[in-house]
Amino acid sequence: MTLFRPLLLAGVLLPLAGSSLVRAADPAPKQADADAPVSYYKDIRPIFAQHCQGCHQPAKPLGGFVMTSYADMLKNGERMQPGLVPGLVEKSFIVDQIQPTKDGKTAMPKGLDPLPTAEIAKIKKWIAAGAKDDTPPNAQQLVDEKHPPAYELPPVISALAYSPDGSTIAVSGYHEILLHKGDGSGLIARLIGLSERIQALAFSPDGKLLAMAGGSPGRFGEIQIWDVEKKKLKQSISVTFDTLYGLSWSHDGTKIAVGCADNALRAFDAATGLQILFQGAHSDWVLGTTFSKDSTYLVSISRDRSVKLTEVATQRFIDNVTSITPGALKGGLTAVARNPQKNDTKVKNTVAGTDTTEKWYDELAIGGADGMPRLYQMHRTKKRVIGDDFNKIREYPAMAGRIFTIEFNADGSQFAAGSSLDGKGQLWVYETATAKVVSKLEGEPGPVYSLAFAPDGKKIASAGFDGMVRLSDPATGKVIKEFVGVPLATKKQ
Repeated sequence: MTLFRPLLLAGVLLPLAGSSLVRAADPAPKQADADAPVSYYKDIRPIFAQHCQGCHQPAKPLGGFVMTSYADMLKNGERMQPGLVPGLVEKSFIVDQIQPTKDGKTAMPKGLDPLPTAEIAKIKKWIAAGAKDDTPPNAQQLVDEKHPPAYELPPVISALAYSPDGSTIAVSGYHEILLHKGDGSGLIARLIGLSERIQALAFSPDGKLLAMAGGSPGRFGEIQIWDVEKKKLKQSISVTFDTLYGLSWSHDGTKIAVGCADNALRAFDAATGLQILFQGAHSDWVLGTTFSKDSTYLVSISRDRSVKLTEVATQRFIDNVTSITPGALKGGLTAVARNPQKNDTKVKNTVAGTDTTEKWYDELAIGGADGMPRLYQMHRTKKRVIGDDFNKIREYPAMAGRIFTIEFNADGSQFAAGSSLDGKGQLWVYETATAKVVSKLEGEPGPVYSLAFAPDGKKIASAGFDGMVRLSDPATGKVIKEFVGVPLATKKQ
């Protein structure tokens, strides 16, 4: 399979305008619709992708059973039963696993609610009619460990992450995460999964796990959690019907948060994959998340121009960190990072109802459509006045275009931001306390969509539209090394 450069659309699509008209109730389905044949490609495949393939894929074949291809579903699993027997519903093990018992429980999806009755009926109807595979020829390309992606051109790189010890850089590809040596001297491994698009990468605090947020646009969102040493997939969590963004870990590595294109903030138990938090206060795509220093709170940023604070234990929306005054923020937000060093000043919280509580507050760097990085304190320490922007600490010199990525160095003294405008990109390093621009990446690279500070603060990895990973000196902006993020196919003579 040969892949060409995919387009990165995260954060630049505008929401569809909602209709102001009240629509009449949908008419009852016609008999012709009820009698219409069920399509595997249009009707059944999306159900399996949403609910089943996370645990039944080549990277994680639970029970020895794979559901990512039609041919694999005809094979026996560990129980020596075929998952799919065309024309025979009662002998298809898939149906046995998803059919609710008298108490309403099912074996699959494991640990989750049963599939909707209508979806189970579709699956049974499809099998009874012969379980025809109507996948179009151009959609039958298989990508897995035995059939890795092949690239003629470098793809857009939308995510980077350094391991805590600096030995490894994780780089996004098509359907895969590529692990490179921390100095850029060579490829270590390719972690191939279901998601076509990878939007965020993050190592766990101890470096033993690597998490990915992404999915396949318009089909499903997915979180993957990989065992770094074994190069094995531990968890695949499917959620929503579009890609996920802005993944972050809690400080103890037990929770993972993501932003969603359905305007929701979600968090999951990293060990079980169960959802533990849902916040629906945003009015547009949630593109970034970060936990507070002690993981008591979650911060989320969105295309709706807001930074919101949520209490993790109660799932309660607490406050807008930024001003809600129209025009205070010019455009949607696409990047957020928390200063890894907690502010060392203890302040009295005078918010109404909690005026006797003292708490630490964390600092947040944010960026978005107007190209201007801003620093905010996470918690309000003064009673709100309509129109104020009290939590804002300072603004920084504006970059060209939209800011797509922000990250602090390990001691919080600096942060870097990457932007894009008219086919060109910038990577600037700022001094946190003074708003001074420390350095600018030399040359004129393509749009910069992702960056990662090395743990020792001596290198910044950055990448974006041109598919090159650049390691640069944050003090000078000089490029130390650059390499293509993916292995390119050898051209035939």
